[in-house]
Amino acid sequence: MGNRVFGCDDCLAVCPWNKFASLGHEALLAARPGAEAPLAELLGLDDAAFRARYRGTPIKRTGRDRFVRNVLIAAGNSGDPALLAAVEPLIGDPSPLVRAMAAWASARLMEPTGFARLRGARLPAERDEDVRREWEEG
Repeated sequence: MGNRVFGCDDCLAVCPWNKFASLGHEALLAARPGAEAPLAELLGLDDAAFRARYRGTPIKRTGRDRFVRNVLIAAGNSGDPALLAAVEPLIGDPSPLVRAMAAWASARLMEPTGFARLRGARLPAERDEDVRREWEEG
């Protein structure tokens, strides 16, 4: 997945039928302004902001939690510890899916001793099995 968050770019690139495709000119299919956003900005989306930003797009069907999960994976894969400021608040997100990936991303972005301290503080209170597994395997 690398730094990709959402989309069909890889599928389009390898599809054999695309050798017959010509450049499209449909305004509705053009990239929207702001389609490429910094990961830290996307990590800060709550449900209302997500719905407003992606209204009328296929991304909205994904839902905020799965979208933010993907952003957290991209953040963890980035290796950029500056993203920790945006990742850490998601450790307490209401969604177990988001909390699990926030733990995963934190493990990749933090120094091991810092992650061990954070795990020690968060793991005892976590009740979701999948989230606990991410903390334990981190």
